[in-house]
Amino acid sequence: MFGFLQGRRSGKPDYLIILSVALLIIVGLVMLSSASSHLGKTRFDDSYYFLKSQILKGLLIGLLGYFIASKFYYRYLQKLAMPLLILNIILLVLVFTPLGLRTSGADRWINLGSFSFQPSEILKLTFILYVAAWAAGNRERGGSFLRGLLPFLILSGVVAGLLLGQPATSMVVILMLSVIAVYFASGAKLSYLAGVVLLGALALSIVVYLTPYRFSRVLTFFQPDSNPYGSGYHISQALTAIGSGSVFGVGLGQSTTKIRYLPEPIGDSIFAVLAEELGFIGSMIVIGLFFVLIIRILLIAQKTSDRFGQLLLVGFASLFALQSFVNIAAISGLIPLTGMPLPFISYGGTSLAVFMTITGVIVNVSKHR
Repeated sequence: MFGFLQGRRSGKPDYLIILSVALLIIVGLVMLSSASSHLGKTRFDDSYYFLKSQILKGLLIGLLGYFIASKFYYRYLQKLAMPLLILNIILLVLVFTPLGLRTSGADRWINLGSFSFQPSEILKLTFILYVAAWAAGNRERGGSFLRGLLPFLILSGVVAGLLLGQPATSMVVILMLSVIAVYFASGAKLSYLAGVVLLGALALSIVVYLTPYRFSRVLTFFQPDSNPYGSGYHISQALTAIGSGSVFGVGLGQSTTKIRYLPEPIGDSIFAVLAEELGFIGSMIVIGLFFVLIIRILLIAQKTSDRFGQLLLVGFASLFALQSFVNIAAISGLIPLTGMPLPFISYGGTSLAVFMTITGVIVNVSKHR
């Protein structure tokens, strides 16, 4: 009756991946408890408000997603990839309707009363899933312009346009680079790859130049001291927090920057809180966990005989690598601020649930390689 869950005979899951993700989630919950305590007390008279929300709306749903994704034989997802992506695109359109919830000038949420979620986060799963299924279905697509490159560009353009309209610029960069990695791993011509990257960079540059707030972030990156109490305030406070942590940190829960000065301490700035409280040592441990996770996924991809499974792992490894790098690099002043959360650690129920579900798919592939 439940044979569809198994596919071919299952082996053991990759425990290193499970352990790495579990440790990142634990670090995330601990840091969220610390970073959000003052905010929760001030806004809701509950120091653990955001931690409870993350557990109920992110961790528990994520555990369900992980369980289903790790048991449902991943090869069947190849047939479900297109309807799942179409459904996700419909949800992306709905954020611009009365069902959408506008917060901080962005249309990224669908509000269903007591429950709300971000369709753009779900896209990290469905878009990579579709491109991997599409590329695995025909090996000749990588070398064909009409059957390969052109459809890839059209679909990517539609998805990027919907994301930019929210707006979610950093999401566009991370997601597009992830699916480009999948397309390239499928055997696409190097000239096609270069053309896609150049075209994307040009389009993004035009969008940034024509949008004042995006252009301001770029200018602030090159001139961070030009407006320390305006556009440069966020990065200035983030660097202060990171520097205050020194080698061993000021101690868990002892950050002062998070209370009054640091914007978004539970979101894209949570790594700065982590660096202040746990220091260089704690920061390197977290970065090391991401490194182990990403390298392990790529090693499994190398040993996986199934083409669809290989491409899925390449896409998910790229996603983890890009999003963790963008968050940490941005809050450390290495690239312009993006507002991108740190996987498994930043506050956000939809993000945590989706990343845990993706982990379930990865573990599923590891069992059947």
